[in-house]
Amino acid sequence: MIAHRGASAYAPENTLAAFELAVEQGADMLEFDVHLSADDQPVVIHDETLGRTTSGAGRVRDHSLRELKRLDAGSWRDVRFRGQRLQSLQEVLERFRTRIGFAVELKAGSAVYPGIEDRVVSLLEIYDVVDRTLVLSFDHAALAAVARSNPGLARAALLEPRTRLPENITAVTPRGATAVGLPARLVTEQRVRAARAADLDLYIWTVNDPARMDSLIEWGVRGIITDRPDVLRSRPRFA
Repeated sequence: MIAHRGASAYAPENTLAAFELAVEQGADMLEFDVHLSADDQPVVIHDETLGRTTSGAGRVRDHSLRELKRLDAGSWRDVRFRGQRLQSLQEVLERFRTRIGFAVELKAGSAVYPGIEDRVVSLLEIYDVVDRTLVLSFDHAALAAVARSNPGLARAALLEPRTRLPENITAVTPRGATAVGLPARLVTEQRVRAARAADLDLYIWTVNDPARMDSLIEWGVRGIITDRPDVLRSRPRFA
């Protein structure tokens, strides 16, 4: 049970409010996204720009962590969340390292953010959460760099949802990935079977419909990424 940007159906995504609620609702992992700031600090935010989810503007990359920490990351969702702040990866790991696992999505690798893979892996090692962390990315070169930094980290190759996929998805899974991530609309029982036959874990996003959750659980996917951890927790498999 993986909380998509936290319990983002109920609180502003990628904030402490959403993460704390996800823990309260019984999620197994927090899923969140990472970009680098101007001073090369991994920052937890989905977009490469600030306008949609903060009081700021422009690119994350063009602001220092100190500048980013001054922004309001909650009011866009509801006045009740005024004062929520962007978090660094270090802050999230420090706060939750003994409470929950992590699914860290690299929105881009070193081609965009030089050295991001090593920075992220180093923090995961420092906070001793390697064995409870999954690194995900559409940038498969970034996943290869993560593997070179620490081969023990689980790595999920996200497959492009706009591409026609074969039923045997292992044919388009990059070598060295330990898992595959698929959007819910592209999941079939045959694709799940193909992944399992190849000893690949399969993670599905973003699933909020209870009936769809039940089908995926029955098929044997490794993880379901949801905005509503409480709904997933209530399914018979987990009740």
